[in-house]
Amino acid sequence: MTRPGYPRGVSNETKLTAGDAELTLRPDQGCRIASLKVGGTELLRQGDKFGAFLMVPWCGRTENGVFRNGGVTHQLPVDAPPHAIHGTGRHTAWREAAPTTGTTAAYYFDLAEPWPYPGRVTHTVELAPQSVKLTLSVEAAADGDSFPAQAGWHPWWLRNLGQGGQDVELAFSAAWQEERGDNHLPNGNRIDPVPGPWDDCFGMPDGVDVTLTWPAEMKVRVNSAAEWAVVYTEQPEAVCVEPQSGPPNGLNTLPRLVTPIDPLEISTVWSWERIG
Repeated sequence: MTRPGYPRGVSNETKLTAGDAELTLRPDQGCRIASLKVGGTELLRQGDKFGAFLMVPWCGRTENGVFRNGGVTHQLPVDAPPHAIHGTGRHTAWREAAPTTGTTAAYYFDLAEPWPYPGRVTHTVELAPQSVKLTLSVEAAADGDSFPAQAGWHPWWLRNLGQGGQDVELAFSAAWQEERGDNHLPNGNRIDPVPGPWDDCFGMPDGVDVTLTWPAEMKVRVNSAAEWAVVYTEQPEAVCVEPQSGPPNGLNTLPRLVTPIDPLEISTVWSWERIG
């Protein structure tokens, strides 16, 4: 069924199943992962702003909503004053890019205002009984200009699974932590990682590898060949481990140029096992 107010052909919900894993996508809500259950146990915080949403064509905060492409300056909507946050894809209805099977789905949307450059973003989901592989690609239009871009995921993992067990524990090794300035953005200094709570970006040059453990219940590993992850643990309900293609404000500080012949592609694999 198509939700009123969204383009024809955009479904409210897509469910994938593999073994005892069930994943729900909401293409009408930015193609976010609304639910991930293993053996009936929900792993993601529920609600329209939660689950696991996509960050594209930028990740985290862009300083004052301003970025430059060569000599051209662009202003993005300031939706986390004084910054622009998490891209436009999460506010967009996505369309089916390939036929959905019981375990796979692919959706896309075309970049448009307020993003100033034409292009296409595709999200591919491949569910297996003990893992899911997610891939985001950002393409420039064949006859369009090149532009800087970022892509990543913002999953809200439940701090507690609600079954009488302990809160989640995070384990990872980072080469550095991006020091945060007063404006909540990396200030250019790399420091040794410090204890949480965090709303911080970490550098992992060998690839993102973070383990979430709910003792005696569940273990989830978040892996990606990407070198950056933001870890957020400042809310009581959930924790976030966000693999992304660059740091916050990376459109300005570490631009990755997308050209008509060189798209941006990033993948992450989330794998799980029951323990105890």
